Amino acid sequence: MLIKRWIALLIISVCMVGLALAMGLAWIYREYDFPDRYSGTIRTLTLQFIAHPYRELIILFVGIPILYFAIRRLTRSIFDPLVAASQQNQGIGAIVAAHRFGPVRPAMNIVAIGGGTGLSTLLRGLRNVEAGITAIVTVADDGGSTGRIRKEFDIPAPGDIRSCLVALSDAESTVGKLFAYRFDKEGSELSGHSFGNLFITALTQVTGSFEQAVIESGRVLAVRGRVLPSTLDNVTLCAELADGAVVRGESTISHDKAPIRRVFLDPCEPTAYEPALGAILHADLVVLGPGSLYTSVLPNLCVDGVIEAIRWSKCPVVYVCNVATQHGETDHFGARDHIRAVIDALGPGVLSHALVNSNRAPNEAIKPEWNIEAVTDENLDDLETSIDIVARDLVSDQNPLRHDPEKLTAALLDIARRNRSNM
Repeated sequence: MLIKRWIALLIISVCMVGLALAMGLAWIYREYDFPDRYSGTIRTLTLQFIAHPYRELIILFVGIPILYFAIRRLTRSIFDPLVAASQQNQGIGAIVAAHRFGPVRPAMNIVAIGGGTGLSTLLRGLRNVEAGITAIVTVADDGGSTGRIRKEFDIPAPGDIRSCLVALSDAESTVGKLFAYRFDKEGSELSGHSFGNLFITALTQVTGSFEQAVIESGRVLAVRGRVLPSTLDNVTLCAELADGAVVRGESTISHDKAPIRRVFLDPCEPTAYEPALGAILHADLVVLGPGSLYTSVLPNLCVDGVIEAIRWSKCPVVYVCNVATQHGETDHFGARDHIRAVIDALGPGVLSHALVNSNRAPNEAIKPEWNIEAVTDENLDDLETSIDIVARDLVSDQNPLRHDPEKLTAALLDIARRNRSNM
């Protein structure tokens, strides 16, 4: 862009003008007799009480940092709108107009950590909020379309990321519907595959990077926020059961087995995706869940650096407890058991709030043959006193076993606003 030569010319011209002004001021100082009442002030302003060449060195050492700071901020003011224009479906004119009064900063940065259906439900509510939304998603899924793709192409799981991208896009758009479309013709090699999963896989092959494929998919869908993998490593979710057995693979964990003692990733403590850590550190609210406790929420906390980033963020950390248990994973779990599992993973003093459903509608909707139970706001008195238990009506009127996106979003925003007012 031939920028450096013009910056060099600008610096030279500024130096020439500055030198001319200095020479003119020196001439005036030597040739003009100032009144006695002003002479002391002028001597102080011109550093006459300091010997040569120290006065010149002082001015030089003060001026260089100011020059560096000015050039740095000027460069950021110019390039930030250009970077924003490359990441959004807007013309550069609209981006520059939006930045005309300075950088565009969201009123609140919300980071949601999880995966699966639960996180997508939350994002559908958050996408209508004037806030910076970042979804950090597990990539340990190995079932269905995602599992077949992982085996053939050796990439992180695209399924949950695709669901979150669709949730943050315009659900009524043709592209949004296309990403959510699943081939269902029996006997076809494409049967069971989601178009969005295939699209992300193809982009990974074209760009040579799963990271870039997710970014480009977000641009195609014009998502209102960011969707980031918690790690770019190809990880396998493992569970240690109460009887000492170890189960490998997310799709095999939620079966009729002994209760889960803990989950971990193979390889152990994979490298975190740095933009995900940065988003957590700059968050005004961190939300864990909703979603499968052991296969969606806790796997993200097994990634190296995620828990540390949450601790350093110094913002409210909210766990959204599920409305109902999940057969084979959280059988007979109450809200206390869910929250205790998250506390054990994070460590003491990290979780600040737990959001629990207070609506009894799931009790009436559950049938005995489903082997699940409603999770309510009962028996929470013996939890850590530092955790604020927030009980709200969170269930969907259409499906009382799921969260309602709008109710959940309203409850989370209320927690964030109350925290800000108490600061």
